[in-house]
Amino acid sequence: MKTYLVKQYEAKYYNDWNAFIVKTKNATFLFHRDFMEYHGDRFMDFSLLVFHEEKLVALLPANKVDATVYSHQGLTYGGLIYKEKTKLISVIEIFKNVLFYLNSNGIDHLYLKTIPSIYHSKPAEEIQYALFLVDALLVRRDCLVVIDLSQEINYSKIRKRGVQKGIDNNLQIKEEHSFEAFWNEILIPNLNSKHNENPVHSLDEINRLKRFFPMNIRQFNVYHNDKIVAGITVFETTTVAHCQYISMNPEFSKLGSLDFLIHFLITKKFVSKRYFDFGISNVSQGKKLNEGLSYWKESFGASTIVHDFYEVKTAHYSKLDNVII
Repeated sequence: MKTYLVKQYEAKYYNDWNAFIVKTKNATFLFHRDFMEYHGDRFMDFSLLVFHEEKLVALLPANKVDATVYSHQGLTYGGLIYKEKTKLISVIEIFKNVLFYLNSNGIDHLYLKTIPSIYHSKPAEEIQYALFLVDALLVRRDCLVVIDLSQEINYSKIRKRGVQKGIDNNLQIKEEHSFEAFWNEILIPNLNSKHNENPVHSLDEINRLKRFFPMNIRQFNVYHNDKIVAGITVFETTTVAHCQYISMNPEFSKLGSLDFLIHFLITKKFVSKRYFDFGISNVSQGKKLNEGLSYWKESFGASTIVHDFYEVKTAHYSKLDNVII
């Protein structure tokens, strides 16, 4: 058995951490420290680094609340991050050492969210097997609505009509480097009126993240007679174009603006990606499904990928003692 050393993240590991994530098979730019720390005041960071013979072999982006550690709650997905050549047996051993470290430091439970398979550069579900071995409890399951862009895409008739409306109404699509118009005129008013909420990212935060990740965070707006009527904020990774925010002005709902924009993104702008991810249609920790929203996404030819969340008792590290034969 290899000997692993687990350490808590400190600022001195900033460069090591960021250099490692670009060499992995299941990380995206969300795990860069600049992304993780834009809202650092909201979370007590408890990210971990795992070393073997002084060589970094795995990362766990995480934060701590009382005696519980979470896959970082400021990130959409998370979990154990490792390199392409890391074998299943090594992941099991690494995870055992992570649980032992947490347990030895007074942490009773780890809540671990997985990284959906569409974000893997190659298959990377070793951690799911390790979770099974330690009797992890599935506590949440969200449904990502995803188009596989390598397959033929079949829109419903109503979506085709929406795209044609956009053409007939002479709508214009522009990629913008500013988020002000979409945030202030479309997104914030809609979220306030429908849900009495604000975007997860404030305007200042999304502008800051754009400066850090100009090639990954992109804004596409739809205009009718030079007036913004809809927009989508896209988080782009190696394999996925993910719709972080989708919103339109309800006064112009008959223009076909979002259908027109989705069609453009799928068939033109991100046609070389493997997946187009609409995000989830769930609320209440995955227990409720927004039927209308799910139907709208699926009517573009999208289908479901699940995103799982687990509760792990750290004392169960011992369940990994006699697994390897």
